[in-house]
Amino acid sequence: MVRAHIYVSGIVQGVFFRGSMKHVAEKFGVKGWVKNLPDGRVEAVLEGDIDSVKKVIDWAHKGSPWSRVEKVEVIWEKYKGEYNSFKIVYY
Repeated sequence: MVRAHIYVSGIVQGVFFRGSMKHVAEKFGVKGWVKNLPDGRVEAVLEGDIDSVKKVIDWAHKGSPWSRVEKVEVIWEKYKGEYNSFKIVYY
């Protein structure tokens, strides 16, 4: 099991990016969360098996149909197993 902390830049807010990521994460059994950042990026923590987490990261490079992803920064962290679902975090 792995954990990835990602930051996605580009046109990724107001384009159903978080909702789409939640759908994709649930499809692959990935747990964690996703939220908008004040600087216009989207931040997410993904936990699950390596193949499933990589599939969500691959999706993040494309994003929702209305998004325009410019950059995905991935920081691999120690797996913590602290989530039992995937949630959209709101302020």
